[in-house]
Amino acid sequence: MENLNTHTGKQIQNGTRNNMPSPSNPLIIQGDKSILLEVQNERYEEARDALARFAELEKSPEYIHTYRITPLSLWNAASSGLTAVEILAGLEAFSKYGLPSNEYGLPSNVTRDIEEYVGRYGRVKLIREGENLILTSDDKTLMVEILNHKKTQVYLHERLDAHRVLVASGRRGHLKQALLQIGYPAEDLAGYASGEDLPITLRPSTLNGKPFNLRHYQTEAAEIFHAGGTARGGSGVIVLPCGAGKTIVGMAAMSQLQTSTLILTPNTVAVRQWMSELVDKTSLTEDLVGEYSGLQKDIRPVTVSTYQILTYRKRGTEEFPHFGLFSARNWGLIIYDEVHLLPAPVFRITAEIQARRRLGLTATLVREDGMEGDVFSLIGPQKYNVPWKDLEKQGWIATAICHEIRAPLDESVRMEYAIAPQRQKYSIAAHNPRKLPLVQAILHRHVGESILVIGMYLDQLDEIAARLNAPLINGATPVREREKLYEQFRTGEVKILVVSKVANFSIDLPDANVAIEISGTFGSRQEEAQRLGRILRPKSDGSMAHFYTIVTRETVDQTFAANRQRFLTEQGYKYEILYEDEVL
Repeated sequence: MENLNTHTGKQIQNGTRNNMPSPSNPLIIQGDKSILLEVQNERYEEARDALARFAELEKSPEYIHTYRITPLSLWNAASSGLTAVEILAGLEAFSKYGLPSNEYGLPSNVTRDIEEYVGRYGRVKLIREGENLILTSDDKTLMVEILNHKKTQVYLHERLDAHRVLVASGRRGHLKQALLQIGYPAEDLAGYASGEDLPITLRPSTLNGKPFNLRHYQTEAAEIFHAGGTARGGSGVIVLPCGAGKTIVGMAAMSQLQTSTLILTPNTVAVRQWMSELVDKTSLTEDLVGEYSGLQKDIRPVTVSTYQILTYRKRGTEEFPHFGLFSARNWGLIIYDEVHLLPAPVFRITAEIQARRRLGLTATLVREDGMEGDVFSLIGPQKYNVPWKDLEKQGWIATAICHEIRAPLDESVRMEYAIAPQRQKYSIAAHNPRKLPLVQAILHRHVGESILVIGMYLDQLDEIAARLNAPLINGATPVREREKLYEQFRTGEVKILVVSKVANFSIDLPDANVAIEISGTFGSRQEEAQRLGRILRPKSDGSMAHFYTIVTRETVDQTFAANRQRFLTEQGYKYEILYEDEVL
């Protein structure tokens, strides 16, 4: 079975067929560890997919994309088995001018930083000796530094010898966070609690008789996470596009571990979908699967809950009464669905339950709060990632075309916008009345298709739903009503749904093939990933998906749209820019 390590290595080796710089190559590597990538180069896609393994996309205008190599991007690469030699060879293979060197012709800081940061991952390790948790390293000087660093010393007890230090009880996660902060991420080999035994197998067919088999990448992802049951597996993040079956990967991991599992999700609708999928595609029966939410609090061998209920607390108190769920059973696995949304308080409790296996599932590691380092240290490093366009080419997700439509503000509204305080400008631009005729024009273009109209301002959504005579789902819509409308949309009884941010996450609408975004959460790239994901399930008729975003020209609305576009560009999608008159 080809795992991520060999997949990554082969991909970069394939890019090194002429491992020499050439003016026809697409990359310019700069001394500040930024990388410029030419979009219109014939090797663009090949270089982009190689870069995605060890660099972060920063900017993506039309012709030149900017990536940056960071310590965290290199540590994620190292944790997946990518070596500094492979990274440097990949950069050389796609570079116009080669890697920078200093005035004496020696390797520059780019080469040396890549070698050093990749080499830092796993320099210190957490291991188990009997009941004791031990921090160990072959580098005894590094151990002295860690023992004396104020960020780490509070989590360490006695020094056992030059290479081993006893870790304070219950401080495994806190120490890993501190080690990441000082630049030496630990490789955690201390193992995990087995949890309660729970026989789980995947069905060969669903309850309605349809054949059910794992796709090759789902099998790979689950096997890499499991790592044969060794201490090298058991914690980490799987990155797959919306529509690629992350839930199936979670169920595959459960079937490998055969243990009681706690599943955390963004909302109650996602809870119900997980429960339905588990009963439909595994040997679990309904009595073994419980819902722990604001509506119901059943704790069973497999329990599905929400981040919202876990972070609930009474005003004026510091206690989170539902954190007790983490110790309510002897969980052998905790699954964090949409891990990029994990609230800060759940990080806190996760730091204290490092003996439980932890699987994060997400379409993007981007967090708008900058806490990617906490995901790395507390949930685990990225274990598996497949480029969106790879799965599109293989037919596992729908082919999508992205369109940005720009509309001007009327003169009267322009004046209101011009004098408005900065915090109100986006609301004015997002509410542009000229967006509604554009929505209607797009609907006319896609008559009879399954269409989502998505926004964030409730008054705007109310108006659009009334004008279109379409049902509206927002935060106030009861869960039972939401589920009914989603089902009517799936069956084709309802063709147009107007939805607020509640539909961003974990909603399975396989036949939605058009999404129209009229307003969003400022420049959120993670939100753009989720909204595009609503239409990426493969269509029964093989048709193409269309993602429209309507923005107001020369306002912060257009600025935020450019930021969200970065995510789509990173995944290989190209925008078609249209203006109001071209659409109407």
